[in-house]
Amino acid sequence: MAKKTDYKALSIEELRSRLNNAREELMNLRFQQSTGELTDFNRVSITRREISRLLTLLNERESAVRSGGAV
Repeated sequence: MAKKTDYKALSIEELRSRLNNAREELMNLRFQQSTGELTDFNRVSITRREISRLLTLLNERESAVRSGGAV
């Protein structure tokens, strides 16, 4: 997992790519949890927080682009 400061250097496309990867990871973790294979239950909440961070940064960047401000 990366910190918010690590994400700030990424472009919008890279953020979207990481978001898709995090969503896939969350889906896999939920599947493992439902089948009883998951051993590290903290990874679910950590991945959810990572998705939230990515969505927040994406929304900030896209709104800045829409308003004509610098990113």
